[in-house]
Amino acid sequence: MLDIDVIKRWFDYLYSIGADETGGVTRLGYTKNEDVMHGAIRNFAREMGLKYSSDEVGNTYVYEDDYNEYYLIGSHLDSVISGGRYDGVVGVLAGLLILKWIKDNNLNIPLKVVAFRCEESSSFGIATVGSGLITKKLQIEKMKKVKNTEGVSLYEALRFRGYNPECKKIEGVLNYFELHIEQGRILEDEGLKIGIINSIAAATRYWLTIDGRQDHSGATPMGMRQDALCAAGEIIIELENIAKRESIHSSVGTVGYLGNYPNAFNVVPGRVKMGLDIRGVDKESIDRIDDEIVKFVDEVCKKRNLNYELDNISKAIPVKLDENLKNELSEVATKLGTEHKIMNSGAGHDAMKFWDIAPTGMVFIPCRDGVSHNKAEEIDYDDIILGSKIIFEELKQLNIRR
Repeated sequence: MLDIDVIKRWFDYLYSIGADETGGVTRLGYTKNEDVMHGAIRNFAREMGLKYSSDEVGNTYVYEDDYNEYYLIGSHLDSVISGGRYDGVVGVLAGLLILKWIKDNNLNIPLKVVAFRCEESSSFGIATVGSGLITKKLQIEKMKKVKNTEGVSLYEALRFRGYNPECKKIEGVLNYFELHIEQGRILEDEGLKIGIINSIAAATRYWLTIDGRQDHSGATPMGMRQDALCAAGEIIIELENIAKRESIHSSVGTVGYLGNYPNAFNVVPGRVKMGLDIRGVDKESIDRIDDEIVKFVDEVCKKRNLNYELDNISKAIPVKLDENLKNELSEVATKLGTEHKIMNSGAGHDAMKFWDIAPTGMVFIPCRDGVSHNKAEEIDYDDIILGSKIIFEELKQLNIRR
């Protein structure tokens, strides 16, 4: 079977898992749909005559032998709400394809493929949970503090499902690789098929709750209102303005979550909950956005006589990936006749948890029109094969030198 037929068959098998009425997929971390995705990967492993296992937090591994020292390649299988079918999954299937090439060619390359749990922050506001736990980048106290919309903490959710958040740290990793869709349109706009990643942006995130006074929208004069939603509107625009000023450093700012209570035509909003997301690869720029928006929140709430609670749930540091590995991946791409770009990642990825565990490299392929976290997410299967070949060739070189 041709490589592209293998890839298509795998994606066809996964197509319906978590499919929702919007045409997208919802496979939230540590839910049944994510469980089914991991089960599918184990099915693929069995078909290929490979072994598989899970760790204490539910990450799935596929391999030929249970090596003490090994190369690791992978990504995640969960999605955002009504998301696309390729985000994360591409990286896991690329790893399986490379394992297939190793097995078919009788190569002695100790490679494990990992499918991480809960990379997306959709459930608890914290990203890269599975990779963060096994690399000891996710603090237990933070897990006990953050909760989903049902009031269940991340720590409780894992314990309830039989997992151990206080798991041991991963050992034996020689190098970590990840193939991922770009989730932007830089590669497509420049007519390129491959991006080699230099740095990965980090996220600073807040939950902001603003409490005003819930009143009758017709009987309450404008000058007597304590409208929480109006304050939220000012904050949304101000975060956008601050981020635009810092965009020369590739920083961004978004209010991606907004809950308005009681959310009725005839009621002045008494409470708003909002999620603030600040990202970038320049720590000083991120810190400036952070400081300015925190100050503005205080000012606007005092001006409007509102109470607020600002809860920081993430303050990650941008990660620079291994310089030598980046250069070698670039050289491999050149030898394969592939024009490519050295670039930064504006989105966070599991790879950023491995920078101090083992030399880490990341490769991007385009997604059509830059669309991601969206049901319209599309890719070219040939690009998966090309990206996988670049990592495969680098693995062969690394293994010769080992």
